[in-house]
Amino acid sequence: MSTAPLPRTRRYRPGHPVSVGAVLGVYRHGGGDPTFRRDDAGVWLGRHTPEGAGTLLVRVEPGGDIVGEAWGPGAGWLLDGLPALLGADDDWTGFVAHHRPVADARRAFPGWRMGRSRLVLDSLVPAVIEQKVTGKEAFAAYRRLVWTFGEPAPGPRESLRLAPTAAGWRGIPSWEYLAAGVTPQRSATVIRCAQVAGRLEDCVGMPLPAAHARLRAIPGVGEWTVAEVAQRALGDPDAPSFGDYHLAKEVGWALLGHDLDDDGLREILQPYAGHRHRAAALALMGGPARPRRGPRFTLPTHLPSGNRRR
Repeated sequence: MSTAPLPRTRRYRPGHPVSVGAVLGVYRHGGGDPTFRRDDAGVWLGRHTPEGAGTLLVRVEPGGDIVGEAWGPGAGWLLDGLPALLGADDDWTGFVAHHRPVADARRAFPGWRMGRSRLVLDSLVPAVIEQKVTGKEAFAAYRRLVWTFGEPAPGPRESLRLAPTAAGWRGIPSWEYLAAGVTPQRSATVIRCAQVAGRLEDCVGMPLPAAHARLRAIPGVGEWTVAEVAQRALGDPDAPSFGDYHLAKEVGWALLGHDLDDDGLREILQPYAGHRHRAAALALMGGPARPRRGPRFTLPTHLPSGNRRR
C-alpha cells in the first residue's frame, strides 16, 4: 500500500501578531481559485517555485506559533520564504496615520501585514487577466485556464492546482483564451509576460523603482497591473492600484465621506508617500463602507476596446 509522502516542516515564531488569513488572502483570485484553498487545516497554496512545483500549508497553533508544511520539489523554497510571505520584511518605518480611520484600523488589526511571495509571474498573469473587466468575469477566466492547463499540486490536498508554468501560458491556444473570456489584447500581454518570465522574476532582487520600470516595459502592463504585482510579489507598501475602477471611490468614502476620482486619490495619499498602498488598505479596513446604489452590474456580452485599468 502506497502512502502519501511526509511534508517538510518549518515553525515560525514572528514575535508580533500575524493574521494569517488576512495576509495570505490577497493571493486568492476569487472564491474558486484552484491554487488557493482554506479549510480546517489552514491555508493551502499551490505554486511553481524556482526549485520546482510545491504545495504550502500554513496553520496557526494555539500558542501563536505558525507552522508551514510543504510538499514537492519546491518545498524547501516555500518554507524558506514563509517569514517573508507572512510579512517579516514589512517595514513600517516612517508611517504616520494622518486620518482617523487609518489610525483606527492600525489599532484594530495589529496582525495585518504586507507579505512578499517572491513570485512575480504568479501575480502578474492574474492581474493581466483582471484588466478592464469585472472581478467575477476575471476570476472565472483564471479558474478555467488553471483547471484546463495547470496540473495537480503535490501533496495530499485534493483539488489544489498549480497554475501553468511560463511555458504553459505561452502554449495556450488563442481560442482557449477566448473561450475563457480573455480578450486577444490581454492574452497577448500574458504571452509577452511569459516570454520574459526569467527577467521578470529577477525583479525580486532589484530596488523597487527598477522593478517597476522593468514590469512597465512590457506592452500592455501599466500602472495598475504593476501595482497589483508589486503589492503581492515584492511587498511594496507604496504601490496603490491607481486606475482601479473602485479604489478611489472607496477610499474617498472611507476617509472623507464622498467619492474621489483618481487625481483626488493621489492627492489624499500624498502625505503617506512611502506607504500609500498601506494607507489605502488601512482606510478600507477602518472607514465606513461606501453605500451601494443602483442595480447590480451585468457582465457584458461584448467587451469594449478601451482599457479601463492597466
